[in-house]
Amino acid sequence: MNYTEFIQSVAARPKVPPGQAEPITRATFETLAERITGGQARDLASQLPQELRGLVARPTEDPERFGLAEFLERVQSRAGVDRQVATDGARAVLDTLRESIRAKEYGDVVDQLPQEFWQLTGPRAERLQTRRVGT
Repeated sequence: MNYTEFIQSVAARPKVPPGQAEPITRATFETLAERITGGQARDLASQLPQELRGLVARPTEDPERFGLAEFLERVQSRAGVDRQVATDGARAVLDTLRESIRAKEYGDVVDQLPQEFWQLTGPRAERLQTRRVGT
């Protein structure tokens, strides 16, 4: 997926104002990069359109530790939108990301986030499978 297609996909999601898709996408990736390890950020960047790669570049290996509320506050501030638009927009960006990169890579990103982020990302498919006891 190229940059234009990525932004159009975000803009096509419910509750995302089309004119806000680009700033929300950029804000979400910048904030996500702060929350994942440098190695994971580089892996993610390798699968993104060129225009988005620099947003996830990390100068350090260690991620910042913050929860979903702080994540959404940072997206809101960076994108210059209200909290609900930031929430809906971040979800749209992550949904588009899930559809545009390898499942393993998306899962690796989600695995670095606390469970409360599942409100935006959904759990990994493997986590939804039930285990059979005694087999």
